[in-house]
Amino acid sequence: MVTDKLSKDVGSYLEKLPADRRAALETLRAMILQAAPEAQESMQYGMPTFTYPGGGFALAAQKHYLSLYMDQDVVENHRAELGGLSIGKSCIRFKRLEQLPLDTIQAMLEEAAGQK
Repeated sequence: MVTDKLSKDVGSYLEKLPADRRAALETLRAMILQAAPEAQESMQYGMPTFTYPGGGFALAAQKHYLSLYMDQDVVENHRAELGGLSIGKSCIRFKRLEQLPLDTIQAMLEEAAGQK
């Protein structure tokens, strides 16, 4: 599943995923909502999206990896802390949740949401 244009909401998107991928994205979903409690969930471009005043986050289950999207400046500022992960301008790609330094990810989410 690269994107899912058929899912009408985040819950139905997640339900379609295999258990391990669903658990990983549900963990990130909870972390996002903790960092940005005012965020509104929606499906945009076939991906779960979380928008809040001044920014947003997105998640995706791609064919070969999972993705977390956030402010590109925050990603760049923490690039060294993300080790050997595949990183784009605003995207962090990973295969398993265990690959993510969750403390760093939480700090990044909070920074992007303006909590730090």
